[in-house]
Amino acid sequence: MKLKVLLPNEVVVSADNISRVVLETWQGAYGLLPNRLDGTAALAPGILMYEIPEEGAQYIAVGEGIMVKTGNEVVISVRRCISGKKLGELHQAIEIEFAHHREHESRIRTALAKLESGFIRNFQELLKT
Repeated sequence: MKLKVLLPNEVVVSADNISRVVLETWQGAYGLLPNRLDGTAALAPGILMYEIPEEGAQYIAVGEGIMVKTGNEVVISVRRCISGKKLGELHQAIEIEFAHHREHESRIRTALAKLESGFIRNFQELLKT
């Protein structure tokens, strides 16, 4: 099989000769072998595993996304992923990524609260005139 893992702005994985793919859907784990019927699936955040016979199993942490299998090609499109890590290193990389994400969201919420309070203050001043 051929496998492509896509982010909105780049191709993370483009590999041929894939012997199997295991991914997480909202209904549970889902395995793909080369002769499996075509289909689609909504992906849940989790670990995507694909196996190349010469290199062994490869792992990628993925966020929500979609998988489309047509013929001999599997295309997976996700918004976020962490690749290039060994399975044991993925947990730590995910924790770091989530910490950065939480910090970023906190800054956004703070900025939004300041904008809202400024808008209300200016609107009240406008009503007084």
